[in-house]
Amino acid sequence: MQKIFLILFSVLLTNLFASKPLTLNKALEILQTQNIEIKIASLDVDSAKAKIDVANGNNWGKLDLIQDVVNSDDAGNVFGFKLTSREASFNDFGFSEFGNIAMDEPIQGLNYPDSQTFFQTKLKYELPIFTGYKITSYSSILKSMKKMKLLDKDKIINEKIYELKKSYHDMSLLNTSINHLNIILSNIIVLENTTQNMIDVGYAKKVDLLEVKAKKGNVERLISQMKHNQKLLYHYISFLLNQKVVSVEILQASVLMPNINDEDILQNNLDIQKASTGLEIRDSMTDVAKSAYYPMVGVFAEIATADNSFLSNISDHKAYTVGARLQWNLFNGGVDYYKIQEAKVEQLKVESQIQLAQHAIILKIKKLRTEIQTQDSEIASLNKELDLANEIYKNYEGRYKEKLSSMSDVIIKQSEQIQKILQLQEAKNKRNERIFALVKLANGDK
Repeated sequence: MQKIFLILFSVLLTNLFASKPLTLNKALEILQTQNIEIKIASLDVDSAKAKIDVANGNNWGKLDLIQDVVNSDDAGNVFGFKLTSREASFNDFGFSEFGNIAMDEPIQGLNYPDSQTFFQTKLKYELPIFTGYKITSYSSILKSMKKMKLLDKDKIINEKIYELKKSYHDMSLLNTSINHLNIILSNIIVLENTTQNMIDVGYAKKVDLLEVKAKKGNVERLISQMKHNQKLLYHYISFLLNQKVVSVEILQASVLMPNINDEDILQNNLDIQKASTGLEIRDSMTDVAKSAYYPMVGVFAEIATADNSFLSNISDHKAYTVGARLQWNLFNGGVDYYKIQEAKVEQLKVESQIQLAQHAIILKIKKLRTEIQTQDSEIASLNKELDLANEIYKNYEGRYKEKLSSMSDVIIKQSEQIQKILQLQEAKNKRNERIFALVKLANGDK
C-alpha cells in the first residue's frame, strides 16, 4: 500500500511539474542548447576550426614512411637494386666473362641477370621554408571563414530568439482576446436569457432570440479559432525548443520599446559584420594571388635501407639524402598578374556591397521605427474606441430592455465591440513584430 501511495504521489508531482507554465527566460535557455538548427550551426563552427588546424599543420611539413617491395629481372633494375643495397661487385659488370667473349659480343650475365627481389624502407621528411606567404594567407582565409560561421550561428540564434519571443507574445495577445470575447459571450448569454424572458411575457419576438443565438454562435466560433491558433503556437514553440511544451507564462500584452540608437544597430548588425568579414577574406585572397610572384623554398631529408630481404643488414645498407629546393616561376603568360587584378576587383565589389548593406539597414531601421510609431497611435486610438464600443453596447442593451431599440441595433453594437477587439489584437501583433525585428537588426537578446 505504501508503495502504491509513493507511486501515485510521484505521478502527481510529475504532472504538477509538467503543467507548470514555461517562463520565457527558461525557454530562451533551452533554445540555446536544444534547438536543432543552432546545434547544426555549432557543428559548422567546429568544422571551420578543424580546417584552420589542417592549414596550420602545413607549416610543420610531412613525414612519410615508404616501403617498396619489387621483383624484377630487368637488367637496369637488378643492377640498380644491388647499387642501392651497396652489394654491387665486378661480376655484376660481367667481369667473370672477360676473355671468353669477343669485345663486341653482349655480356650475358650483365644483360640477362636472374630475377631479384628488392626491399627498400625509407623515411622522408619535407618542410616548406617559404611559400610566398601562401600558407599564412590561407590560414587567414580560414580564420575569417570560422568567424563567418560564428556570425551565421549568431544569426540563427538571433532569428530563433525573435521567433520564440514573438510566439510567446502572440500567445499572450490571443489569451487577452479570448478573455475579452468570453466577457462578450457572457453578456450574450445574459441577453439570451433576458430575451427569452421577454418573449415569455410577450415583450419580444422569436426573431430577436434567433439573432442573439446567431451572434452567440459567431463569438463561440471566434473563440474556438483563437484556441486552435494557441495550439498551433504550442506546436511551434515545441519545435523551436525540440521538446513538448503544453503551458507557457502569459506576458504583458505590450512590449517595451528598446533603448537602442541607429549607430548601435549598425555596429552590431550581423549582416554588416558578415560583409566586413567577407572583405577580410577577399583581402587574404589577394595575398594568395600575389604569392605567385615569390619563390617557393623547401628542404627535405630522407634515410633509407635496402636489401633482398626485409630490413636485413640495416647498418651496412643504410643511406641518407638531404637537400633544398627553390622553385620560382619567372613567366606564365601574365596569368598571375590577371589573377591579382581579378582579386582586387572582387575586393572593390565587396567594399561596395558593405556600403549598400549599411544603406539598406538604415532604411530598414527608419521604416521599422515609423511603423512602430504608427502602431502606437493606432493602439491608443483603438483602446479608446473599444471603451466607447463597450459603453454603447451597454446603453443599447438597456434600451432594448426598455423597448427603445431593436435587437438588430444591439447586435450591430456588439459586432462593433468584437471588431475593435480583433483590430486591437492585430495592431498589437504588428507593433510587437516590428519591435522584435528592430532588436533582431541590432543582434540583441542572445
